[in-house]
Amino acid sequence: MKHWLTFLLLFLPLAGMAEDELLMARSQLAFPEAMQQLQESIKGYGYTVSRVQRVDVGLTTMGYQTDKYRVVFFAKYPQMKQMAARHPEVIPYLPLKIAIFAEGDETILVAANPKLLAEFFPQDEDLHINFIRCASDMKAILREVQEAGRE
Repeated sequence: MKHWLTFLLLFLPLAGMAEDELLMARSQLAFPEAMQQLQESIKGYGYTVSRVQRVDVGLTTMGYQTDKYRVVFFAKYPQMKQMAARHPEVIPYLPLKIAIFAEGDETILVAANPKLLAEFFPQDEDLHINFIRCASDMKAILREVQEAGRE
């Protein structure tokens, strides 16, 4: 439960609720292997991992016991710059991000669904399509990490 509260505070600045606002996957891979698979899958879809941010330091200072909690930031940077230039209001939501954390012997991956952003820009077809494509890619990336744990 502590993980979800942290995630909600950090990653859901979008107003309103939608049916599939969160994309989630549970992997049977241990945290290090799931992290490696996540980054490989992200790159496989043509994205660049910009950084991996440790979140556990802040959680530890709040009394939580975890050392396996990260946020992976990634984007297709030419596309991201183009989107931000046309609509600066999307800047807080870019690059895309996936939270990944250990839960026992498994690993959980959670992300805000980029499809929600598409709904805010129906008048800009290119932007709308980009967010829909990002959502599709993100679902596929999560699915790959999940399936890698089944092999």
